[in-house]
Parts: sequence; C-alpha cells; structure tokens
Amino acid sequence: MAALLPRLFGDMTDWFEMDFPRPVPPIRFEDKVSDKEYVLRAELPGLEPDKDVQITAHDGLLTIKAERREEEKGLNRSEFRYGMLHRSVRLPANADEAGIKATYRKGILEVIVPLTAPASSGRRIEVMAGE
Repeated sequence: MAALLPRLFGDMTDWFEMDFPRPVPPIRFEDKVSDKEYVLRAELPGLEPDKDVQITAHDGLLTIKAERREEEKGLNRSEFRYGMLHRSVRLPANADEAGIKATYRKGILEVIVPLTAPASSGRRIEVMAGE
C-alpha cells in the first residue's frame, strides 16, 4: 500500500504548476484630506507612468487605470501579476478638478487635488408643528 501512494499523488503536483486565472487585485492606496487639499497615494511599482498609467477626473470621481504588461515570453514560471488595474474614488464636494496634479516616484503615484472653500455641511431645516 505504501508503494501505491507516491504513484497516486505524485502526478498531482503537476496540477499546482498549472496557470489558473487569478483575479487582479485593485490598486492599493491611502488618502488624506486637509482644509486645502486631498492627497491620494497609490502603490504602482514597476510601471512607466507616461505609458502605463491613466488618471481621469469627471463629475467628482477620480479614476486611476494602470496596466502591467508582460514583456518577456517563454518563461517557465512567473508569479508576477499582469493585466489592467483600476480604482475609482469619490472626490470631496469642494474638489477643484481643473487643478489636479500627479507625480510618480519610486513606485508610488501621488495625486494632489486642491480644495476650494470648505464644503457646505448643509443647513438645518426646522420642523414646524402642525395644527
């Protein structure tokens, strides 16, 4: 019986070497907001910002799209993840979309969104007693 086990399970190791489709994780980021600006920092290592990264702002939504392309073919094994990365975040109500600036340094994308006058916190509406 002991001689049969390696024969039964020996070929199963090939299953683990197969390329199963793996979901691409979302772009990981951190953000902070102050009275003057909203700053978003995203981890995007190994990309060329002018070719691989696209940032758009429209109707209060900031969207970052990035693509990591596989350059070399014929590798026996790769655990790197390739494909399209995508993340959208809602901007503060008082964001100045025309003034957005972005920089990329050492694998970190930093997007700075200037803020105009403080966003209105709304107003309180009094309820009148009915008769």
